[in-house]
Amino acid sequence: MGMLIRMIVGGLLIGLAGTTVAAAQTAAEMNETLDEIFGDHAPYRAFFEKLKKAVADNDRKTVASLVEYPFKARINDKSVTIGDAAHFTADYDKVFTDTVKKAVNNQTYPKLFANWQGVMVGDGEVWFNGICGDDSCSQQTVRIIAVND
Repeated sequence: MGMLIRMIVGGLLIGLAGTTVAAAQTAAEMNETLDEIFGDHAPYRAFFEKLKKAVADNDRKTVASLVEYPFKARINDKSVTIGDAAHFTADYDKVFTDTVKKAVNNQTYPKLFANWQGVMVGDGEVWFNGICGDDSCSQQTVRIIAVND
């Protein structure tokens, strides 16, 4: 999976080794990026579309169903462990602040950022990734793993 990424920064060509991948420009390129990193783009694309719709509709229960629990959140400057969807739904507006909602609403699929750590929305407001369902990690479910305001 290793690759070399070349970027021009301030007139200098910089090469970066590893699996970090810059945001794609088209949906097909994003599909290819996710296929390369995770083996299959389809669950990630479906997840993103479901998340985007749920946030736009202010559907707290659906967003809560997309989270990996237990979930660490920062609420009122305190680290809080959210153990389940009911707790997440109750604190939804404290976790999915206006800043986070705006990042999700403004994000397009082709402009997502992906690397071995997962898929990033906005400037890191939301991260999601596949969560292993067994020891061999042959079964994965895509879930929100971090929310940052």
